[in-house]
Amino acid sequence: MSEIAGSSILVTGSTGSFGKAFLRYALTHLDPARIVVFSRDELKQYEVRQMFGDDPRLRFFIGDIRDEKRLARAMHGIDYVVHAAALKQVDTAEYNPSEFVATNINGTQNVIDAAINAEVKKVVALSTDKASSPINLYGATKLAADKIVIAGNHYAATHPTRLAVVRYGNVMGSRGSVVPFFRKLAEEGKSLPITDKRMTRFWITLDQAVQFVVDSFDVMQGGELYVPRIPSMRIMDLVEAVAPGAATHEMGMRPGEKLHEEMIAADDSRRTLRFKDRYVVQPVVASWGYQTPPGGEEVPDGFNYRSDNNDLWLTVEDMRNLLAEN
Repeated sequence: MSEIAGSSILVTGSTGSFGKAFLRYALTHLDPARIVVFSRDELKQYEVRQMFGDDPRLRFFIGDIRDEKRLARAMHGIDYVVHAAALKQVDTAEYNPSEFVATNINGTQNVIDAAINAEVKKVVALSTDKASSPINLYGATKLAADKIVIAGNHYAATHPTRLAVVRYGNVMGSRGSVVPFFRKLAEEGKSLPITDKRMTRFWITLDQAVQFVVDSFDVMQGGELYVPRIPSMRIMDLVEAVAPGAATHEMGMRPGEKLHEEMIAADDSRRTLRFKDRYVVQPVVASWGYQTPPGGEEVPDGFNYRSDNNDLWLTVEDMRNLLAEN
């Protein structure tokens, strides 16, 4: 049983795809004392309330992570925090940079400050593959957020609060997934737009992402960046899995888009350990008593974890099976 079982948990951005999957898992498997659903949108909160049948263990807080006072109120008596709230659209970020900075960077700092002040035990913040060697503004804000979370352990050193980051790739079944878009076009007999037929991506299911976050609470000391060892897929294999025989056409990559995604940069290799289910990027400087976890294997100097050099790959049949299950 996870250490967060039976506790009080707050989830920022908890009406999103990950948030709802986490709530479902927690209510089913963790028997929480309460879960605070913290998000901005009252309609989405209403829908979540209906989805879970007004479960009395869920407490709904309308609030924005830009509002530190509201966060402080919501975190009263909270044991664990999952920080999933963020602005995430790559192209939207290029036109609205100040909004992404305000939410992804300043908002994350507010979450950290509120958690430390409330003496929360542990915080896990969600990152993205776009935060590694970022080439777009969204990725840059998430990289800054990752570093803010890790550094938060320094000034939480005299408090019980410890903070870590989980970084993963594209999530099957999330609102931003291309799968339903491809299916709709195929049903209408239209050609599927492909940015580049050579493109590869990491792939994880919502259930796997939730389980990885829960497991990370159990093993974290504070200061780690956890990256799951997950498979890659080729975009043309995904097309064949979703819409066999569908026509496709190349559009060219959008501004800020990568041909292959990366989750660990080569410059981080000297601090990275490989475990059976994950990589652990250790903090550069740790003043809070961090110790290297046992059982890890040092990766080669210059190692980088990219979707095109992965040692795990999904076949077309693998993807069909995953899509059927999810």
